[in-house]
Amino acid sequence: MAKPNPKGPVRTVQIYCTKCKFQLLKYRKGGKGALVKCFKTRIVENFTKNEGICPSCESQFARSTLIRGTPALKIVGGKVIMK
Repeated sequence: MAKPNPKGPVRTVQIYCTKCKFQLLKYRKGGKGALVKCFKTRIVENFTKNEGICPSCESQFARSTLIRGTPALKIVGGKVIMK
């Protein structure tokens, strides 16, 4: 399958923890669907210390995987909100 375009979309979204409302990421998202995965090459700013774990409330919101041969964060359902 094709790899995602690293330059990617222009639209930037902020991703927050559902539990404590801490800002986790700024991400260049393509499309208008739900946030299921975040390709690491499209992350603009990362506010976390440990990958996939909220620094404020210590809950896991994502896990590191390979999607189409590209490193990505697979989002756990209901753990993040997007604005």
